[in-house]
Amino acid sequence: MKQHYSMKKILPALIASSALLPAGLAIAGDGLEDYRDRFEPLPYLPPIPSDNSLSAEKVGLGNMLFFEPRISSSGVISCATCHNPALGWADRIPRATGHHGQVGERNTPTVLNSGFLESQFWDGRAPDLETQALGPIEAGVEMAMDLDSALARLNEFDLYQRKFEAAFPDDEDPINAENLAKSLASFQRTLNTPHSPFDRYLRGDTDAIGGQAKDGMVAFVDNGCVACHRGPELTDSQFHAIQVPGSTDLGRYTVTKEESDKYRFRTPTLRNVAATYPYMNNGATETLEEAVAIMGREMLGREFEEATINDITAFLHTLTGEMPDFNVPALP
Repeated sequence: MKQHYSMKKILPALIASSALLPAGLAIAGDGLEDYRDRFEPLPYLPPIPSDNSLSAEKVGLGNMLFFEPRISSSGVISCATCHNPALGWADRIPRATGHHGQVGERNTPTVLNSGFLESQFWDGRAPDLETQALGPIEAGVEMAMDLDSALARLNEFDLYQRKFEAAFPDDEDPINAENLAKSLASFQRTLNTPHSPFDRYLRGDTDAIGGQAKDGMVAFVDNGCVACHRGPELTDSQFHAIQVPGSTDLGRYTVTKEESDKYRFRTPTLRNVAATYPYMNNGATETLEEAVAIMGREMLGREFEEATINDITAFLHTLTGEMPDFNVPALP
């Protein structure tokens, strides 16, 4: 894909514009102010950690590493294998397929807007993107590569040596695990999708979404969906118990070993949900309509009527934002 901007110019602009944008605008005309006030538009950038400042050099290096298959033991799997930009930055199969065709236990979450999340993975085992970044590289069912070998491979290329030095100029030996994680995390923090129809609606364009979607927004609030799907990312980042059809996954329990955490999973974001099917932790739910019905029944104890399901689904479609610009890199 063509990159339409210079990262050195766009990053300061994004930060500045994000700070200046209001959380919401008073909108006259449709009488839904009380409902709109329950939502927040998506900022242009997520919070940036103090120990990993966002720079064009880190983002550019992370972009390359995201598509680099040589940090997998087979040399053919990269982060982009499961997080495919053409497929909503996920993979659109029920459960991820990794090293030697192994099938994982869970559906692949999208990396879009992942910098806004308070934890990563379905079970929240990684507190941030930096911690998350190295997990798939080492996981035997995914890329199956030990970090020392991955770093040794990168060190074989003069281009990577130069890129790491530029991104981390204060490090004597910049090709290391921490900087690998920081670069990947930096790139992922730029993969955001502002300007969805719903964001435009929240910021003042009353015609950005249609009447059925507005009915769906009302139903979403009135039925209690907003209790867990709230904030700009439409997730509370908490863990809730649900046993979706066909799943025996113990969820958060695998991390904490607390009996109360059995079958608990982090609330998934609803941003771009229409583009990131199939659904649920096991990926067994094929359609958005089916997912809405299951959530109503399992989490709210309600059997939604078909009209309500269709209205909420129309609302969820308005959460698909503009896909991020990025380079498909020329690898060394």
